[in-house]
Amino acid sequence: MNTNKDQVRGRVKQAKGQIKEVAGKLLGDKTLQAKGKAQKTLGKAQARFGDVKQHVKDTSKKKRP
Repeated sequence: MNTNKDQVRGRVKQAKGQIKEVAGKLLGDKTLQAKGKAQKTLGKAQARFGDVKQHVKDTSKKKRP
């Protein structure tokens, strides 16, 4: 199974968002915490989009003779 740019970028965004969220909790900064949570969610969505995109690509390769 290969990975595509959306999968990688999404997982990087997700990790950055997690870090921001935790930093916001530790510092008591609700804004940073909210931004981190939003970034994490966007990263998850992008990674899932990449997963679906890759699945479609892999499936289409298998069906070709």
